[in-house]
Amino acid sequence: IIQAIKRGEQIKTTSDLKEIIKESLVFLPPASRAEEIKKTCQRCFQALRIEVNNEFGVLEKFLEKLPDALAPGGRVAILSFHSGEDRRVKKIFKALYQAGIYSEIAPEPIRASAEEINSNPRARSAKLRWAIKA
Repeated sequence: IIQAIKRGEQIKTTSDLKEIIKESLVFLPPASRAEEIKKTCQRCFQALRIEVNNEFGVLEKFLEKLPDALAPGGRVAILSFHSGEDRRVKKIFKALYQAGIYSEIAPEPIRASAEEINSNPRARSAKLRWAIKA
């Protein structure tokens, strides 16, 4: 992508970006190229969406204010689908637990079973973490 920009190419649409990604992966064997292009595009578009929408910043603010909305003993569960999201949930839950705001937090995330993943492939990356307000 950087090389395309240096060459003066403009990226105005998602199709433009996909074409640049396709061109950058011509070295791959044809049998695996289509799948690799798809995965690379998904990661690239996800990264752009996360940055443009400030998704991590919004998540962090939400998690920090969340205890104010819970009564003592109130429970919350957060389902994340991206390692960056899960890392932030884990970090903030742990900090609030250490500060005494939460009396319990999930020691480990709960993941989908093999059966669930077979019936719902999108569950593959899902992680559920919970906390109980002190």
